[in-house]
Amino acid sequence: MNVSQSAAGAAARGPGRAPADQVAVRRANLVRVLGEVRSAGPLSRATVARHTGLTRATVSSLVTELIERGLLRETDFQQDGTVGRPGRRLEIDGRAVAALGLEINSRYLAAWSTDLAGRTLSERRVVHDATREGAERTIRALAAIAAELLGEARAAGVHTAGIGVAVPGPVDAADGSVRAAPNLGWRDVPVARLLRELLGLADEVAVVVDNEANLAALAERGHAGSRAADLVYVTGETGIGAGIVADGGLLRGAGGFSGELGHLQVDPAGERCACGRIGCLETKVGLTAAIRTAAPDLAADGAAGAVTRDPQELAGELLRRAAEGDPRALGGLDEIGRWLGIGLAIPVNLLNPEVIVLGGYFATVAPYLLPAAMRELRERAVAGDPAVSRVTGSALGFTAAVRGAAGVIVEEVFADPARA
Repeated sequence: MNVSQSAAGAAARGPGRAPADQVAVRRANLVRVLGEVRSAGPLSRATVARHTGLTRATVSSLVTELIERGLLRETDFQQDGTVGRPGRRLEIDGRAVAALGLEINSRYLAAWSTDLAGRTLSERRVVHDATREGAERTIRALAAIAAELLGEARAAGVHTAGIGVAVPGPVDAADGSVRAAPNLGWRDVPVARLLRELLGLADEVAVVVDNEANLAALAERGHAGSRAADLVYVTGETGIGAGIVADGGLLRGAGGFSGELGHLQVDPAGERCACGRIGCLETKVGLTAAIRTAAPDLAADGAAGAVTRDPQELAGELLRRAAEGDPRALGGLDEIGRWLGIGLAIPVNLLNPEVIVLGGYFATVAPYLLPAAMRELRERAVAGDPAVSRVTGSALGFTAAVRGAAGVIVEEVFADPARA
C-alpha cells in the first residue's frame, strides 16, 4: 500500500478513530493476557507470549498494567523450557478488587463478598419475611447489609467493582426490575435503582439484578468440576424455578423470562398456587408443601407457620428426621420425590440437558427424594433411558444464588479489566 492509500484510509476513518482503535486493541489484549493466566496459570511472561501470539514486549507492558490494577501478581521463578534465566510466574491476584452478591428470598436476605481469586471476604444471612415486610422495607434492609459489607471492604483497602442481586421471579435484566414475584407479592419493583439510590453508588459501580435460578445455574456450572455445557438448575425453596444453561450459555428466552418450571400445571385437581393458578408444580414440591407433607408439626399455623423459619434450618430438620427413620418424613419425602420426577420430566423431554442440579432443600434431602424422582423420570422420558439426565444435589446448597450474583460481577471485570 502506498503513502497516498494510507492517507486515504486515515481520512476515511475520520479524526480520532485511530487512537480509539488502539484503546480497543489494548483492552482486548488485556483480556487475552488475563484470561490466559486465569485459565492456565501460573505462567511466565514468556509462556503467556507464546500462548497468545503477542510479542514479549507487548505482554510485559500489559502485565505491568494488570499488576498495577491489582489483577495479577508475580510469584516464584519458573523455567519455561527455553534457554535463559527463568522468569517469574504470574497468577491471578484480585485481592484489591471485590464483587458483592446479594439475595432476596421470601424468608431470608443474604450477602456474599468475594475477591477476584474466589476468596470469601464476608458473608451475611438474616431471617426476613419479604412477603410481609413488602418491597420498600425489604430493599432497605438489604441495602443496610450491603452497606456494612461495602464499608468492610473499603476499610480493608478493597474496591468493590459491582453488586449482583438474586431475586425470585422474572426480572427485566435491562433495567434491573422485578416484573412479577408471586411468592413475594411484588410487581414492577425497580430493585437496581432503589439499591443504587440507597447506597449512593457511583455510576461506575454496576448493579446487576437477575433471577435467582439463573444466577444459581451459573454458579453451579462455574463450580470446580462442574462444566456441563447443558445444565438445568432447579431451585428448592418456597418457590420453584429453573435456571437453564444451553451450549454453555444462559438461556433467557425472548423476554428474559424463561425457567418458570414451578408454575407449570402438574395436577389439574390440585391446590391454588401463589401465582393464582391451580395445581402448579410448586404446590407439590415447594418447601411449604414439603413441610406440610413430611413434617406438618413444623408448621404451627398450617402451611403458613413455616414461613417464619429459615429454609436451611427446615431442610436440616427434614434430613434429621429422615435419617432417624421417621415414617412420616420418609413417606412424605418419597411423595415429594414422585412429584419432583414428574416435574423434571418436562425439561428432560424439552431440553435434554446433560445434568440437572437440585438446589435448596432438594440438595439437603436428595438421598430421600432421588429414588422416587428417578423412577418417575425414567417412566416419563419419551426417548427412554438414553435421554434421562444425570440428577445431582447442588454442591453450593443455599448459597448458590448469592454466589452466582457475585460471580456475574467477577466475570464483568475479567471481560473488561479497566473496571478494576
